Parts: sequence; structure tokens; C-alpha cells
Amino acid sequence: MRIYILACFLCVCLTASGTEKTLLFQDSFDRDEPQAEKEQIGNGWTSNSVSRAGGNKQVDLRDNTLHIKMHATADHAVSVKHDAEFKNGIVELRFMLEHPQDVLGLNFADLKLKSVHAGHLFKVDIGTRKTTIADLKTGVMDLKTRELRLAKKVSPQLLAELATKRTTVPHPLKTSTWYSLTVSIAGDKLDVVIDDKAVASFQSPGIEHPTKRTLRISVPKEVVIDDLQVFAVTD
Repeated sequence: MRIYILACFLCVCLTASGTEKTLLFQDSFDRDEPQAEKEQIGNGWTSNSVSRAGGNKQVDLRDNTLHIKMHATADHAVSVKHDAEFKNGIVELRFMLEHPQDVLGLNFADLKLKSVHAGHLFKVDIGTRKTTIADLKTGVMDLKTRELRLAKKVSPQLLAELATKRTTVPHPLKTSTWYSLTVSIAGDKLDVVIDDKAVASFQSPGIEHPTKRTLRISVPKEVVIDDLQVFAVTD
């Protein structure tokens, strides 16, 4: 566990490239829920447990970390969200996958954008075997494309185009092991670094959407996270 102590004058700093890095939000989850049996994340976080899991608890503050586990009755992956608005930015956190099938998803959204389903812009999925980056805005979550997919009317041409909207890189991770993660967004490019090692990089138009308003942590199985920070990066 790392404790962050930040004075106001330290919230803005320069990166090695000379850009300005401003802390928008951080959480080290060093707190207890007022009622252990209820989902009370605090610090501005919300989840879809009421709408998707019948109100059953899926997010738990435990041992100064955040445990996220999809409930057996849920009809959708757990989504734990927090507002953090930026154009270019960096997300840093530590995470642990406890089982081989676990996946940590970071979904970047703009709920004011009405041309896509549920504000989906792009996402990063990290599992024990691979890392995937996907442009959702100009890919599968574009409303017209989504309607065609639901109606099973996707043409071979569209299918080929959609294949260009994502990349998957083999990258094995151990279970029950803590890893550090850095996701950097600059223009239309997204880079993933795990334990200081460059793992994946992808460029696509949807990543360049001017306003990323919300970070959603998406968990279809189970994940533990800690020491999360979100920065805006400007020239």
C-alpha cells in the first residue's frame, strides 16, 4: 500500500516530454464502509449493482483495496464509474487478477455523446493471457453499427472494417500477483504499460474524441485494484 500525500502546489507537474500533468482524481481506498453488508464505495464512485445485480453487493472496500466481483444474479459485467474529464490523459493503478479467467476493463466514456451506445468511446481489457485495446466510438458501439450487429445484418465489408478497430497482444500475467498499470492517451494513440514494460499500443479515431468524461472499471468476473490516479496531460 502506498499512501499519497499531495499538497496543492504538487498537483501540477511537468513530464519528461515537457507536457503538463495535472492530477484530476486519486483513490487509495484506505477507508471502511459504514455498513459492511451494503455497497457504499464513497469518494464519488458509483456502480451498476442496483440496475444490473438486483442491488446485490458487487464492490467491496477490503484491506485498503477495492474488490470487485460480479454477482451470480447479475446480467452485465460490474461497472464502477467515476467522473474525470480530460482530452489527453493518464490512468495509473495497481491491480490483481485472482483467477485465470479474470479480466480488468478500463472503459472511457462520454455520456453526452449520443451517436454511440451508452457513451462508449474506447476500452482496454487486461486478462491473464492477453491485452486488448478497442475503439468503440467508430467500432461496435456506433449506433448504426450496433443496430446492424443486433439485426445480424453486418456486411463482409463492415466486418472487415470492424476488425481494424481493435488490437490484441498476447501478454501472460500471473494470478494472485500485484501489477502496476499505466494507460496513456495522447491524440488518437493509446499505450498500455504493465510493470514498466510497454505491452500494447493502438491508434484509432475514436481514441481522439475530445472529451473523455467518465472512467468505468468493467469487471466480468473478479478483480482487485488499488492506488488509482487519473491525470490530464496538456502541452
